[in-house]
Amino acid sequence: MSGEPDGPEDRLRRFATIWSRAVFPVTSTALNRPELERQLLPLARRLSEALRARNFDSAEGQAIGAALVAAHCTDPQALSRSLECVDAYLVLYCAGDGPREALRTRSARLQHAMAAGFAQELRERTLAEQEAISAAALNARSAVAQALHASEARFRAVFEGAAIGIGIADLDGNILQVNGALLRMFGGSEPLVRGRNVADWTHPDDAPQVWRLYEELVNGEREHYHVEKAFYRPDGTALWTNLTVSLLRDADGLPQYQLALMEDTTERRLLNLRLRYEATHDALTGLPNRTLFFERLEKALAAGSGQRFGLCYLDLDGFKTINDSLGHAAGDRLLVEVADRLQSCATAPGEMVARLGGDEFVALTTGPDTEHEVDELAGRIMNALVTPISIDGRDLTVRGSIGVVEGAAGERGAAEVLRSADITMYRAKSAGGNRFELADPEADARAITRHGLTTALPAALDRGEFFIEYQPLVHLGDGSVRGAEALVRWLHPQHGVLGPDRFIPLAEHTGLIVPLGRWVLEQSVRQARAWQERHGDAGHLRINVNLSPCQLTHPGLVSDTVDILEREGLEPDALCLEVTESALIGADDDRLKPLRRLAEMGVDIALDDFGTGYSNLANLRRLPVSVLKLDRSFTQGMQHFPADPVDLKIVEGIVSLAHSLDLAVTVEGVETGAQAEQLRILGCDTAQGWYYARPGPPDRLHELALVDAAG
Repeated sequence: MSGEPDGPEDRLRRFATIWSRAVFPVTSTALNRPELERQLLPLARRLSEALRARNFDSAEGQAIGAALVAAHCTDPQALSRSLECVDAYLVLYCAGDGPREALRTRSARLQHAMAAGFAQELRERTLAEQEAISAAALNARSAVAQALHASEARFRAVFEGAAIGIGIADLDGNILQVNGALLRMFGGSEPLVRGRNVADWTHPDDAPQVWRLYEELVNGEREHYHVEKAFYRPDGTALWTNLTVSLLRDADGLPQYQLALMEDTTERRLLNLRLRYEATHDALTGLPNRTLFFERLEKALAAGSGQRFGLCYLDLDGFKTINDSLGHAAGDRLLVEVADRLQSCATAPGEMVARLGGDEFVALTTGPDTEHEVDELAGRIMNALVTPISIDGRDLTVRGSIGVVEGAAGERGAAEVLRSADITMYRAKSAGGNRFELADPEADARAITRHGLTTALPAALDRGEFFIEYQPLVHLGDGSVRGAEALVRWLHPQHGVLGPDRFIPLAEHTGLIVPLGRWVLEQSVRQARAWQERHGDAGHLRINVNLSPCQLTHPGLVSDTVDILEREGLEPDALCLEVTESALIGADDDRLKPLRRLAEMGVDIALDDFGTGYSNLANLRRLPVSVLKLDRSFTQGMQHFPADPVDLKIVEGIVSLAHSLDLAVTVEGVETGAQAEQLRILGCDTAQGWYYARPGPPDRLHELALVDAAG
């Protein structure tokens, strides 16, 4: 222990001082008070260590109680004052940073053990004194009688003066003696209590091990046990106690009596029950709250094989409008009425309704056949909300959206089940509300992943989790590499490498696509400039960068592009911006203006995924594009020789149209040599695909594989 001011050692000594001051006036010792304090200090240290020990040891408490007798603190008030001191100050001065409620319980158990040890030691001392007196009886009968009387008087004083209930019974369970504290607990007369047998004091709430421990004790197989036990009082009310029962042996070590020490905990238990109710029930509606619901749900999910569960997650449609228009008081009355109706829907065994908060409620059903029962429960809830609710003279129509989850116990955790129900409920709300939907694990997984990715996106860019791979653009005439398309990837800490189809739509939804797109453009332009410096004239490669529809409408598109090109020293004709057909076809002049400005500077504009939308070919004339990127769907029939003649005709027509408009044609998805040869014959300019190379790092741009992916 620390010796610093007001450290653990100082607080321990303060406790010993208080203890010595409490018991010194009632001790029968020649010691002065400081000397008594020095005797009690080791006992205080043992109490402190027992309080904070990992496992409770009642033997240590009994030993401390016995040590009080050895220190000549045999007056009954010495025990009661010691117990009061321990109760009031032990946790205060010796608990450290431990949990207070658990330590107070431990302190109470130490008090019981001290009382048991004190009583047994005093009885043994009394028996020893009686034996000594009997041995001296031949010489001094009168002195023996006087000593015996004094010894019995001391024991009787402790027995009667104790603040806790004490009872003594023989090994057959016949009650021999009880003190006043125990009689007051039971509220009966001594003959009524003494005339009973211990075995008569059973209670429906007895823990299964109570009577097994009792049998072991009276059979001499254990020395003591401690339990929480309820008793019936004569008037039928319940008495809850902390009960410690110890075995008393004779001088030869044979079991002789059983000693019971009882502390009345009824009021404490009632208070705890009330606090527990308040902590687990909603104050407004009286329904179980989120805490109790999770306890019940976890219990249902931990049930054995063959057990199932069904959960209905309800959110009221339009409740905020009612709350805002009529006031919170009216909203509260509405919630109370809804709660009452829901409660009437879940009355079968294994069913419960709870309020999670706001206008969110849950209904749970358990058992072996919840697949059918949960549908019926959801239907009853929907029907219960049909009848309007009258609030302040107005009939309010209440509707709700319900997400239903059903499954076998033991397969999922409570948080996962509730999340699935929540997602499903929002799916029902998105479908128009006033309905219930069944959970779809695949839809849940997509929604959870999508939400997680959306949340992680902003920080991912700051942490540098994005990187770019490059796929070569190969000239079909001579097979040379003419450029590369930049393809952004996300190295996610949990999900690994994610392709753009997984996160670009989320970035567009959140607006992060603008800074992300600017970063991709900057990195790609820098890489193109690095290729030029490394390969000289042969390094004049064009870099293709994708633009999303959101970037097209951003006012900084042109200025950002010009700034990046100038800063990195790359000519505009080395950059090609790819825009999807769906983003350009039908666009008005204002939307096309940024692209026209970039095209006038020399930047190539490619119409990506051409042929996948409902193209108005006449619009090609007014678009500022110089490249058509033919979608891979048109070339799939060319993977083998001979090619599908219909596909050949379609591609031939598109290439002819593009060239007549002075547009170059790039083909995506080339996977075989047969495709590449057919496209060359048809006049396509450049191609990309796994036949040439998969997307990879920039230093592998010229490593063409020429491997048939189909072969």
